[in-house]
Amino acid sequence: MVGHNARVTRRPVPLPVEHIPPGTADWRTPDAQRWLAAVPARWARPLWALPALIASLGWDIAAAPDAPCTSADPCGTDWLGLGTAVVLVLTLYWVWRQPRLALAGLAVTLAGFAAEGGFAAALGEPSALAFLLAAGFTAAGLVHRLAVAGRQRALALEAAGPVAQPLPAAARAFRRGRLSFVLAALLLAAAGVGYWQVQQVADAYEERAAGATGLSGRVTALKEDDDGVGLLKVEADGRIHRFETSFPEDFPVGSRVDIVVDGDWAALVAEPYDAFGWELLVLGGSVAGLAFLANGVDGRMRSERLRRGPLPVLRVLVREGEDDGRTWVFAADDPEGLRPILHFHSLYAFEEEENEDENEDGRDAGDGPAGVVELDKVTEILQSEDPHPPLREAVLYGVPYAGAEVAFVAREDADDPEVSVECSVTAVKPAVPGWKERGARRRGRKNPQRPVDEIAAGMTPTTGPRVWTAHGFSRAVGLGLLLMQGGGIWAALDEGLSWTWLWPAVGLPWLVTAVATALTWRITADRDGLWVTGAWRVRRIPWSGITSVRHSDDSIRIDRAKDSPVELSLTGWAWLERRLGREPRAGRAVEEVRALLLRPELRPLEEAPTGRQGMAVGPPLVALSVLWGVAVLLLL
Repeated sequence: MVGHNARVTRRPVPLPVEHIPPGTADWRTPDAQRWLAAVPARWARPLWALPALIASLGWDIAAAPDAPCTSADPCGTDWLGLGTAVVLVLTLYWVWRQPRLALAGLAVTLAGFAAEGGFAAALGEPSALAFLLAAGFTAAGLVHRLAVAGRQRALALEAAGPVAQPLPAAARAFRRGRLSFVLAALLLAAAGVGYWQVQQVADAYEERAAGATGLSGRVTALKEDDDGVGLLKVEADGRIHRFETSFPEDFPVGSRVDIVVDGDWAALVAEPYDAFGWELLVLGGSVAGLAFLANGVDGRMRSERLRRGPLPVLRVLVREGEDDGRTWVFAADDPEGLRPILHFHSLYAFEEEENEDENEDGRDAGDGPAGVVELDKVTEILQSEDPHPPLREAVLYGVPYAGAEVAFVAREDADDPEVSVECSVTAVKPAVPGWKERGARRRGRKNPQRPVDEIAAGMTPTTGPRVWTAHGFSRAVGLGLLLMQGGGIWAALDEGLSWTWLWPAVGLPWLVTAVATALTWRITADRDGLWVTGAWRVRRIPWSGITSVRHSDDSIRIDRAKDSPVELSLTGWAWLERRLGREPRAGRAVEEVRALLLRPELRPLEEAPTGRQGMAVGPPLVALSVLWGVAVLLLL
């Protein structure tokens, strides 16, 4: 978690007095801790409710009897069932992000469940009973989360006191949600295209079947392929007709079926057409489009509420996170930033004229997931033993609680007299450690980061470049993934042209990157900086442009002041190396690079020649994969 175990050697960047409204209260540690203590109980967190809901829902769907395809009730497109699936998937997503919408989605789902007699069936069906219990547990957790948010709101208002101030002009001109609305429109348009295509298929069948001859035939043979698709032979009117069916169990050998025939064209009346691909597009487009639409509407409504009138104000400290650009808020009397209170993502807000110019360039304050950050937001970090961005005094506008919208005013750094206004673009979240942060803490206790002085003591200045490269464990991981990649290509091509090709197409880029990095990652340090060899290119990073170097989750990350970070992943298997009593090679490389960064006298005195800068093997690996695919096709 940002702020923990951080040794701050400089005072927070002060905020000029003229930008602090009169009577603004400090949010002090006792009040902040009371606010932070009012978080949802562990049982109410989505981490528990979602698996229970998904598992029980899957069990109930699997246990429900399938209605057979018949001539009286043919298997066409079930728009009601597809709409129910859209609501179900959206509800699962909203349980995580939007408690109020999740409650509405659960209400619709349970209403449909009751309409189909699910409540009565629950008394005799364990799967239906499990789903009802999971839905009740989820609803209780959602209500609890909303009640806790109300409690946090009351505590924040109590800490802020009676003072209320209007938003700064820049924050009032800030607009939210437009990116979400654009994405929602595109995705819903794609769903509309899918719906239109399904209707075209259905109408084409109805039109041709209307002029075709209806016959009754007998199933003489049934064969099922590896994909579960059935191949039927039906004898009717002295001829043999062949059909594909997705439900071969509905047409046993010897049974009678109705067909329609028009010359060489024939179709089963019970299963007239297959529009599964287009139906899948309708489902995916509707779910994603409605999710973005709900995010955009929610962001716009919260932003409007923030601008509606005077707001409570609190003096706090803020810091930008190192990993993902979050804004972390600390109590005003926590000058070392040891105990974060809450966090959110934010974007700069400008006056109306500047916003209009910004929008003309196509940039927008969207309302997506936590990954929406401002690309031009550059953190100037001094190269010292404290790699963390500085704490800054700030005035927080709005009532902070889980799911709220806020804005703040602060200076960027001590050398810049101007203040900036930033508005949240994701909901406020309490700074409660999740499983990832708790795991990082445990790993940190078991493998504490060594002081730079200790690392530097074991290093001596060298004339030639220093090189760290892939080693035995890393190459073993790379070879294992390479075998997996080759097997995946073989399996996909062995099944012929089908939708299963989608999985290699999606996973292959990641596999190629991981394999190439694990086999040949390389960092070369010379007089002027680092040469970093990844999967696809060799990057040059001058010493003056590096802000921090870290090793985590079997990856090496080099943060740069004015450019995006450079990351190498995978670089080994640190867990296994530690279990075998060995020091992870990538971790050792990061420690020594950090020592060179902070101790310039240890840096090499010469430049690295071309032969020692490394070579990216991603492109050759792609060519090798293509050749392997061609070989597989020739062998099949």
